[in-house]
Amino acid sequence: MTDAPVLHGTHVRLEPLARRHAAGLLAAAAGGAELFRWTTIPADLAQMSEYIDTALEWRAAGSALPFATVRVSDGVVLGSTRFFLIEHWPWPQRPHAGPDGCEIGYTWLAPQAIRTAANTEAKLLMLRHAFDTWQVQRVCFHTDVRNERSRNALLGIGARFEGVLRAHRLSADLKPRDSARYSILATEWPAVRECLQRRLGAAA
Repeated sequence: MTDAPVLHGTHVRLEPLARRHAAGLLAAAAGGAELFRWTTIPADLAQMSEYIDTALEWRAAGSALPFATVRVSDGVVLGSTRFFLIEHWPWPQRPHAGPDGCEIGYTWLAPQAIRTAANTEAKLLMLRHAFDTWQVQRVCFHTDVRNERSRNALLGIGARFEGVLRAHRLSADLKPRDSARYSILATEWPAVRECLQRRLGAAA
């Protein structure tokens, strides 16, 4: 995928994921065992390099757009996130240059960045790119049904709960997991954007 921009915010910027981020991501993941209970995070440099290489392969295939989340103030890598399952619908009359739908996932942050402006702003940057630049119709999210923190966070930004997909994906504990599915539609984006901007202002 050629569309690999840097998404700039006040607190964080989302840089296209690259191999040079491996050491920073490994440092960000340190000490987060309980926090990452429901998320598979590489545990050493070799695993992190493989994680990045897989993401880059997906980007080359056009199915994903991965980022490193970097703190603006000092350039410290805080975590990673990505667009994936990027969809292009077969419009018969009106070709659409950008994607029509996507998922946001593979999202994790260093323990010290949880519940900070970094988390809120990263979501705002990604959703703004999806809805305002790509002009997608829908962004969806899936999380382990047991992950109450993630589920509450998605509801908090205005995503709508759609249901549970049984045995949907492999969980971090290497068992088939049930996934809670949430989505935001293009018609809902203005209200979600206002909510995120309000929360970001309160966190500043």
